[in-house]
Amino acid sequence: MDADLMLIFGFILVVLTIVFPFAYAINRREHEHQERKLELQARAEEAKAEQLRYSNGDYSKMEERVRVLERIATDSNHALASQIEELRALDALEDRSEATS
Repeated sequence: MDADLMLIFGFILVVLTIVFPFAYAINRREHEHQERKLELQARAEEAKAEQLRYSNGDYSKMEERVRVLERIATDSNHALASQIEELRALDALEDRSEATS
């Protein structure tokens, strides 16, 4: 019976030496896949935040321009040319701030 036990033990060792490296390789690939997935999710979140930041900035620019245009349309005390120059100056400041960002 010792020969049978040695045969069974040898078979188990052979199976384990085959199974463990494959299990390790599969586990490593799964881990790398999860890391890559989290990295891509983080990049997507950064892109969304960046897009939201720029879209909010564009909205505030347009809101400021509409306010100036409303003042031009409703306020007759100021000269139209000075209001237009104010808009141009505002646009030039925004262009400079975008260039530095």
